[in-house]
Amino acid sequence: MSIAQLSVAFFLQLFFILAICRLVGWLGTRYLKQPQVVCEMIAGVILGPSLFGLLAPDLQRLVFPPDMKGVLYVGAQFGVGLYMFLVGLGFRTDHFKSNVRNAAAVSVSGMAVPFAVAVLMTPWLMQVPGLFTESASRFHATLFMGAAIAITAFPMLARIIHERGLSHTALGTLSLSAGAIDDAAAWCVLAIVLASFGAGSHVAVTAIAGGLAFAVVMIFIAPRLLAPLGRMAEREQALGRPLSPTLMSIVLMLFALSAFVADAIGLHAVFGGFLLGTVMPRGALCDQLRKTLEPFTVVVLLPMFFTYSGLNTQLTIVSDPQLLLVAMAVLAASIFAKFGACWAAARLCGQDNRTALGIGTLMNSRGLMELIIINIGLQAGVIGPALFSMLVLMAIVTTLMASPVFEWVYGREARARGELNALETPT
Repeated sequence: MSIAQLSVAFFLQLFFILAICRLVGWLGTRYLKQPQVVCEMIAGVILGPSLFGLLAPDLQRLVFPPDMKGVLYVGAQFGVGLYMFLVGLGFRTDHFKSNVRNAAAVSVSGMAVPFAVAVLMTPWLMQVPGLFTESASRFHATLFMGAAIAITAFPMLARIIHERGLSHTALGTLSLSAGAIDDAAAWCVLAIVLASFGAGSHVAVTAIAGGLAFAVVMIFIAPRLLAPLGRMAEREQALGRPLSPTLMSIVLMLFALSAFVADAIGLHAVFGGFLLGTVMPRGALCDQLRKTLEPFTVVVLLPMFFTYSGLNTQLTIVSDPQLLLVAMAVLAASIFAKFGACWAAARLCGQDNRTALGIGTLMNSRGLMELIIINIGLQAGVIGPALFSMLVLMAIVTTLMASPVFEWVYGREARARGELNALETPT
């Protein structure tokens, strides 16, 4: 396919991606009361071989030819990296300080039980052909499954809590703190898997040491170096000016450099984007960056990531009786491990049953974070397409559960007591 043909195909793809994501989003938010991001996850699966390719295979190949997959992959990685940078901008350390002991207890339980389940399930899963690649050892498979089951949809969790006006409640503080700790731990485990997978121990040591050095520089040195950018943004805001193109360019250059370093040391670009976001100066700079970058990232770039994930998802594979049984077992084990562990830990920390159920419900949602992890696992050659599809299904189901189950176990009574805002649909 020539460069001109690639260009034509890309714009046709972009039209289909935006149209289907908006259509499914409108239907889902209006009639199912689901967040836009959940609807876009479903739209990505619809555009892949599971539905579009099944009903109109020729048209699906015309819109998404195999030669274009690399172009879509680059756009998807840029989108998810920039989104994780925005998530980092919203990361608040004060949530840890306000209730760190209880949050740590919920988080440790929400990690320990899923990893215990992964230890028990992985030997059985490895006996099923095609779930893991031949080069994946039991160690890698167990760690990956543990991270995939333990991950929480932290951005969605934060959005639900903010929209419901629960940020300063016990439920909001515990859920946000535990969710952040969970995701940080899961990313660390994934980093170990990626660093130690396939290329030999020396590469693993280099990647882990490089990752630690990168984190130390970003956490302890970068904030001082970035502080002048914050002061520049404050001055521009005081003069009533928007963020200058020069300042925006500097930030995007830093994002690209951070993503490159994370990739180059053997981890993944999303690590660099997220870490940079967490150390950016708070105040006017973060506010202006989110206001400027978030609309384009969420409306255009993230749907490309969902679509790329959808093109790798073949739910028809799961229709095989044996694989369907495995998929249901993975789904049930994931819900039991995450929801049950977080509910029990919250109860042991002294929370009432309603609050504990709300915490367990929110922590059980996997969302975009799950898709990021399993895409990395698929690209790295840890898992096969069948397990990838099962985990996509698990991510969608647990995320779809979040809003209605939360309303059932917590929302109605809390709203009756005046503790909860009227339900709004997050975008």
